[in-house]
Amino acid sequence: MTSTWKPHEKHGGLSDKDKRELPESVFAFPDKRKEPMTDASHVRNAIARFDQVQGVTDKERDQAFQNILAAAEHYDVEVAETNWRQLGKLPHTPNPAH
Repeated sequence: MTSTWKPHEKHGGLSDKDKRELPESVFAFPDKRKEPMTDASHVRNAIARFDQVQGVTDKERDQAFQNILAAAEHYDVEVAETNWRQLGKLPHTPNPAH
């Protein structure tokens, strides 16, 4: 499956209005408009919350993972997982609390 993700010029914090105005191509889950990825921080957030997204099919998760990989490469975010089924199993960023 190929990615549908494309970079967008909007970065930083996103209000509800900002999210509504974003194109589908910046979301990990474009059909559901879930997990916008407009900068490195949002990509890390999409990775961390991936297993919490509800109401999506395995096919949508396949697509979302490809979108995350594309956005991660663009924003230089390291992704250790090679499959979306690995997400949520381990901490994704170094955290002294773990």
